[in-house]
Amino acid sequence: MASAPEKPRIIALFDVDGTLTIPRGEVTPAMLEFMTSLKSKVTVGIVGGSDLVKQKEQLGNDVLERYPWNFSQNGLVAYKNGSLVGEATIAKELGEANVTRLVNWTMKYLSNVDLPIKRGTFIEFRSGMFNISPIGRNCSREERNDYEKIDLERGIRSKMVEAMKEQFKDLNLTFSIGGQISFDVFPEGWDKTYSLRFLKEDDFDEIHFFGDKTFVGGNDNEIFEHSRTIGHTVTSPDDTMEQCKKLFM
Repeated sequence: MASAPEKPRIIALFDVDGTLTIPRGEVTPAMLEFMTSLKSKVTVGIVGGSDLVKQKEQLGNDVLERYPWNFSQNGLVAYKNGSLVGEATIAKELGEANVTRLVNWTMKYLSNVDLPIKRGTFIEFRSGMFNISPIGRNCSREERNDYEKIDLERGIRSKMVEAMKEQFKDLNLTFSIGGQISFDVFPEGWDKTYSLRFLKEDDFDEIHFFGDKTFVGGNDNEIFEHSRTIGHTVTSPDDTMEQCKKLFM
């Protein structure tokens, strides 16, 4: 069993893409070494939007054992010291009729989005959210980078989000743009602040959150601005390490 950190009542929570790794990239040996050192100073947790399978692809198969707290799908799947402590599903929350309605509308909308290329997996159904990608999640890294440039110029994702807000305003959904190629759709309150319900106020004096998409509409914004957290905007994994060194090391 790992020894307790020097300051266990301070917890540092980390986004994955753009914070601990490059988008959809694997963690570097330097970052793994740094996080091991950080664990000796403060309590550490991961708060990612992707599912646990993708977290393991990026952060290692031992991610549940490596960090005391692990939250995938914004905390809808929560682990403490390697044990599952919470799980919620969007299908049960919305009902199957509304799930079908949302999927059908999304496929019709995406069929009218003009792009130079399209690949596969345009809608990824996760237990706690839908992840929607106009180009398709099966694109290569080069195609991903090219799409991001187009999206920044044309606002493809932001326009689609606005259309969905109007179409599904009766469902009280939240739309969160993150990464390079997709955005998440989930019930109101099921953003990354969902993870905070597992961190009891009596157990922590400070909750620090580090993320790159902290702007309004980004998938780190809600937890970044939450009253219980001290938010830190980072620009890269290297910046994450530098900021943490100054704060905790």
